[in-house]
Amino acid sequence: MSLEFARHEKISLLNHPTLNERWLQDRIADNPSILGLGEVRMLDRERTLQGGGRLDLLLLDDENNRRYEVELQLGASNPSHIVRCIEYWDIERRRYPGYEHVAVLVAEDVTTRFLNIMSLMAGSIPMIALQLDALRLDDKLLLNFSRILDQTELRVDDTDEDGGGGPVDRSYWEKKVGGELMALCEAVLAKIDETAKVKCELNYMRQYIGLQCGGIVNNFISMRPKPTKKFAHMTFRNSNASNWLPRFEEVGIPVSSKRSNRFRISLAPEQFEEHKDLLQEVIAETVREFES
Repeated sequence: MSLEFARHEKISLLNHPTLNERWLQDRIADNPSILGLGEVRMLDRERTLQGGGRLDLLLLDDENNRRYEVELQLGASNPSHIVRCIEYWDIERRRYPGYEHVAVLVAEDVTTRFLNIMSLMAGSIPMIALQLDALRLDDKLLLNFSRILDQTELRVDDTDEDGGGGPVDRSYWEKKVGGELMALCEAVLAKIDETAKVKCELNYMRQYIGLQCGGIVNNFISMRPKPTKKFAHMTFRNSNASNWLPRFEEVGIPVSSKRSNRFRISLAPEQFEEHKDLLQEVIAETVREFES
């Protein structure tokens, strides 16, 4: 079917008499996915924060245990908007350390000055900048959100090396995810110990399950069981990541990678036995790379 060309007009919400920030909040609250952040849901809006201030929108990605602190700005981004966005992100991540947190700034014009400032903070603050274009087509209004900046990749799996929300014990996780997913994690540990020169044990943190080998924490493999999804995310630090992705895709195990030296699979308990040879191979290679 051929598409018909239609002219549109870009309008400014900042200068519009009725389409204000409250209206924009309502549209996002009705369907948070329009921001392009994935399958997220609304947790709160106009959230009053400790120490003062109100966070425009708080969104949650249940599958990835990630919260987005979203600040809206009609017109161009400005220094006070940037500071507010970072400040609210920092308050929320300190209050709820069990989640990964990402600051999201939305503006009708993401300025070059803003991008220059954020480049100085690269690696320190996970942030996404979205530029909003409001487009009028006949009697309809379209909202288009373009991702101008994405620094979330710079913080992938930081929690594997940081506090992870604080230590817990096995009973915490078993109560949270059930015996079947815990048995899956322990089966992976058994495969690790088949190759490792130094025996490892599971290191239970509030946000993930990592490893401790010979009394030293090193999460070359880490796990995040997801009870609502009936699988566990497993992250491998492996410099051969690009070669492992198609192999897992071929057998139907979801796999993703944001860095060249690590990747993540989503493994259900019943898949462990079915693909035990493939899993043994990747675990053994990851262990050998860690020990070298």
